[in-house]
Formats: sequence, structure tokens, C-alpha cells
Amino acid sequence: MIRPVHGGNLAWAAALAGCPASAILDFSASISPLGPPESALDAIQAHLSSLTAYPDPDYGELRTALGEALNVDPDWILPGNGSAELLTWAAWDLSKLEATYLVTPAFGDYSRALLAFGAKVLKCPLDLQLLDSVSNRSLVSPSFCLPVPLALNAERGLLLNNPHNPTGLLFGREAILPYVKQFGMVVVDEAFMDFLPPWEQETLIDAVEEFPNLVILRSLTKFYSLPGLRLGCAIAHPDLLGRWQLRRDPWPVNALAAAAAAAVVRDTVFERQTWDWLPVARFELFEGLANLPGLQPIAGAANFLLVESSMSVSLIQKSLLERHRILIRDCLSFPELGDRFFRVAVRSRAENLRLIAGLAEVIR
Repeated sequence: MIRPVHGGNLAWAAALAGCPASAILDFSASISPLGPPESALDAIQAHLSSLTAYPDPDYGELRTALGEALNVDPDWILPGNGSAELLTWAAWDLSKLEATYLVTPAFGDYSRALLAFGAKVLKCPLDLQLLDSVSNRSLVSPSFCLPVPLALNAERGLLLNNPHNPTGLLFGREAILPYVKQFGMVVVDEAFMDFLPPWEQETLIDAVEEFPNLVILRSLTKFYSLPGLRLGCAIAHPDLLGRWQLRRDPWPVNALAAAAAAAVVRDTVFERQTWDWLPVARFELFEGLANLPGLQPIAGAANFLLVESSMSVSLIQKSLLERHRILIRDCLSFPELGDRFFRVAVRSRAENLRLIAGLAEVIR
């Protein structure tokens, strides 16, 4: 089987490990181990009868729920079949500009979407050596500067995720706003922002009404552990969202996904559980990895950690699968990282300890 370019490919991992996919402990996909929440499952069960009717094409109830959760007028919200679908339409608009800056290493779908529409991509690499100072300083880095040239240019765009994948760096609002003020279009993918409690977030959602060239993408699948439902949303000016709506297929969000999403964004108990769990679990995983010879984890603000390795990650990954049925995310699809880095999701304490023990045995 072809080596995957995304995390979560359990069929490939199971073939390599020689076991059923259900036996793999997956650290490669950055999905919360706490979900799906009961509110999502209850909503799906309650709406099974809706399968005989088409979804509301305007998704009024869902947009109302998202608006309440994000403190945004529902007219400024567009639900999508995962944030990946909405990324496609953002890339369409960015491709009309002279060029688009992309901070690298970057989620592979950014380049895929941009190049699909013939966009000119200008890569701006992070200084990976600075990551060591970040990891030694704090778990978040809102003062970290973007490696993108700043000059008044309405014909250029910027596509960025915050917190950044795969490094976990958290860029501050004030580091991004100058680009919003000077570039023709800025798209900020905040797929992992909800893992931070509101008082720690660096979201730009509240700036959308001031800047019609700003688009925020949000995912509901990672925080709520619902990747199979495919649900995300875009927050932007209604005129821009209206153009996107005209381009895409009708009913992109199925009825069960819409019902589950409307329920989970109102589930404040699950939110609190996640915000209480993650900092402790992430710190313990960071410390466990840092204590292993040849590994240097990078502190981050999301529910995953990037780890630099003095050994071949491909060999570590293969050994973990064959000996322990544990899957980590190699970084071969990130040209800037290659075989020197891997990424792991933060999971439950028992699972994190199992990973650390497996890595210790493989490294020895």
C-alpha cells in the first residue's frame, strides 16, 4: 500500500503491523480521545427519521447554533463538508491573486487546493532552530513573528493555520492583523483553536466584520472527535460566502452531521472537560518524550506535539507498528521536516504512557 500523506490511515498501518485496524493505537491523527460527546450521539439518534428528507439548504438551525457559540451573526457563517471543503473555495479565491504566501511546513491540503486552481504559491519557511527556544520557554508563543514579507499589496494573499500544524506554534492576533490590513485576502485556518479555552485563544473571528478580506476556517471534527461526519464552517463577509455557495453542490452537510454539530457546540460540559484535560495530558506527554534519548519535543498550543528525532523516524514508526501496534505520524510529507521529525496526538494518560514505553523500547 502507498504510504499515507495524512494521519489516521489505519488500513495502511494494519497491513504493516499484520493486525486488524481496530487493534492499532492511533497517535497519527490529532483527534480528541474524549469524544464523541454523548450530545452528538443523542442528536444523531434523535434525527434518524430526518434521513427521509433533504437537509435545510440554508442550515438555519446549525448556523444559529454556530453563531451563538462563536458570537457571530449567523449570516456570516457558512457550514461545510469539513473545513477541507471550505478550504477549496478559499483556494479558488486566493488563486485569482498575483500570489499567495504559505508558511511552511504546512498542512499538505493547502498546496493541493492552491495548485488545483493554478495559484502561484510563495513558500515562507519557519526558522526551525527557533523552535528549540520556544520549547524551552513556554507551551505557547503568541509573540512569534510570521516569516512573511509585509508590504502593502492588495494583489497578494496569505494562507495560515493557527495554532500552526505541524509545529503547534500559536501566533498572536497582533502578528497576523498587519497582513489583514495590507493584503488582498487572508485565510486563517483555526482548526485547532478550540482546544484552547476562550481566554487563551488568539482567534481573529471578531475581526471579520471589520475586514471583508479576512476568512476564518473552523473544524468541528477534531475537538469533538467526529472526523467521520465531516463538519466545519467558514466565518467571513456574507457577500464572499454567498459566492462560495453558488459554486458548490447543494446540501454539502448531511442531516445527521448538522444535527450533531448543532448539539455539540452547545455542550459546555464537554468543552470544560477538554480544557481541563488537555494541558495536564500534554505536559505529561511532553515530559515523557523529552526524557527519552534522542528525542526533542516542541512545546505547542494544540492537541499534538512535534518531535525531533536523532534516529530515522521511518524506522521508529515501522518498529512501533510491528512490536506495539502504535501508529505515529511521520513527517515525510513535509519537505522541510523529512525523516527527522514525527508528530503525535495527545491521548489519554494510559495511552500516552503506552506510547512512551513503546518508544523507549524501540530506541533501545
